[in-house]
Amino acid sequence: MRSLAGGGAPALLWRTVLVAALVCGIGLLPWLSRTDPALTVLRARSADRDPDPETLRAIRDDLGLHDGPLALLGRWLGGLLHGDAGTSWVSGSQVLPGVVQALGASLLLMAGALVVAAGTAAAVCARTLRLGARGRLGARRPGGTATAVLAALPEFLVAAVLASVIGVQLGWLPALGWYGPQWMVLPSLALGLPAGAVLGRMLDDLLPGAFGEPWAMAAAARGVPSRSVARQAVRRCVPGLLPNLALFVVGLTGGSVAVEQIFDIPGLGRLTLQAALAQDLPVLQTGTLALVLLAATAGLLSRLAARLLIGPALRDGALQSLHRPRPPAPRTLPLLYGGLLAAVIGFGLPRDPLALDTLARLRAPSSAHPFGTDALGRDVLARISHGALTTLGTALAVSATALVAGLLLGLLPRVSGPLVDTLSAVPPVLAGLLVTGAMGSGPWTPAFAVAVVAWCPLAAHTSSLLRQERATTHLTATRALGAGHWYLLRHELLPAVAPPVARHALLRLPGIALSLAALGFLGLGAQPPSPDWGLLLAENQPYAERAPWAVLFPAAVLALLGALAVTAAGGVRLPRRTRPVGPATPPADRVVPAPRRQPDHPDALLTPVPASQTEER
Repeated sequence: MRSLAGGGAPALLWRTVLVAALVCGIGLLPWLSRTDPALTVLRARSADRDPDPETLRAIRDDLGLHDGPLALLGRWLGGLLHGDAGTSWVSGSQVLPGVVQALGASLLLMAGALVVAAGTAAAVCARTLRLGARGRLGARRPGGTATAVLAALPEFLVAAVLASVIGVQLGWLPALGWYGPQWMVLPSLALGLPAGAVLGRMLDDLLPGAFGEPWAMAAAARGVPSRSVARQAVRRCVPGLLPNLALFVVGLTGGSVAVEQIFDIPGLGRLTLQAALAQDLPVLQTGTLALVLLAATAGLLSRLAARLLIGPALRDGALQSLHRPRPPAPRTLPLLYGGLLAAVIGFGLPRDPLALDTLARLRAPSSAHPFGTDALGRDVLARISHGALTTLGTALAVSATALVAGLLLGLLPRVSGPLVDTLSAVPPVLAGLLVTGAMGSGPWTPAFAVAVVAWCPLAAHTSSLLRQERATTHLTATRALGAGHWYLLRHELLPAVAPPVARHALLRLPGIALSLAALGFLGLGAQPPSPDWGLLLAENQPYAERAPWAVLFPAAVLALLGALAVTAAGGVRLPRRTRPVGPATPPADRVVPAPRRQPDHPDALLTPVPASQTEER
């Protein structure tokens, strides 16, 4: 257990310091934001009450705000050691029973979402599993469009559509409340479909390497049933996904704020958001601490499961690399999606995104307004095009920063592991509130809030792949031939780890754009009249039944961005005409140069270059 915890006492101390820093930062939130907590609590208790000085003074005396944040934090910690998390500043009720009840609702919702995610991931990988178990992966054509659409759909938009169409119009399932299993279906679908699409795409990226290992080819040659081969291939790839699965568990528990708001679910994410907005510090600190403990437990269980699955192979250095370099498959879909996205943006840029026309409110698409108009008569196409400049630029900058940080910190698992477990427990909404309180509101505040937690999945993925690559047979042989640590890092580990993590970062690009959009949807991002995509969805969502185009077109552009990111993750290469096969021997005038000996490279790596590879180069 000490090794699973990440290195014993130093790692435990590092985790304790991180948790203490997070809890203290939350306790300082009212003072960091330079607001009067008494005024915020009064508005949360009764919005119509006049904030006169006597009332505010009474609230300060009742809550003990005169003692300062350190005294309040000390009293909360002292009570927590005795099983008492204090009372809510807004409702006056005991905090711990309410947090436990909200955590139970969130865990139940998370379980339903994981079932949906598992089914979605299985559907995404079904074709690869079928072809790989039969040894016919060479006939697989690159796809991923449907996966991209699922991964790029905003959770709050899926929740709003499911609630309005299936719950209200058709009446098949209840749309609001949390009273039984039937109320779980729609929110579980809203959360599980995008998460399952991302996990399925990551698993689909690992499966070809597993089916190319010697054991799989030997099993196929000996007539082992294809189901057994497929099951063992999934078992071989699951350890590389377990860290990200743990992050999904935490994200589905605490990060489903918008879905809980739409379906009126009394979950922990919604409770934490309400406490943060009301500056109800006892509830906010207790809820965040529960999420941190859940993240630490999920991370510990994921590492334990990985050790149980491939522990002996890790110890003996007997693994095969799942990430062998291969040329990109011929595909033109990224060019098609990129051209469509550029055409939409370019066609709407000459239009004015702020021009109001009250006589053209909620107009259907026409020649004058190809995407229709919103509730103020503004052209939807113009707002999408101008919002793309900020939304896509910010998402690309955050993705690049997260990729670099994830790779660098992932190379130091003992440092990044506890940091990932702690930061992954912070929902993006709460991170946005903390960053806004510390830095103030500004155009880059939402981007910084998303970047604080966006690198965590990439770092976890890097650490997991690095741990397996270090236990591969070819790395053991290279190390035995005298290769040093820097040589192994530059020439073996990074070339094997960086490409799949970069593809993972591309898969996360729509998710980062959605996180920025979610902050705008909840009023923590861009403010009107900015044409930010999240703000567009938030402004037009109340009119979805009367003017569905005002919501569908921004969502379609987000889905197009997801299709571009997912298909581009596999590389872009135009199909070339096949040439007739010539003689196997090189021509007489073709001279194959002999390899040059490099003193800093191991002798085993100095192999002659075949003529066929020289021709390809």
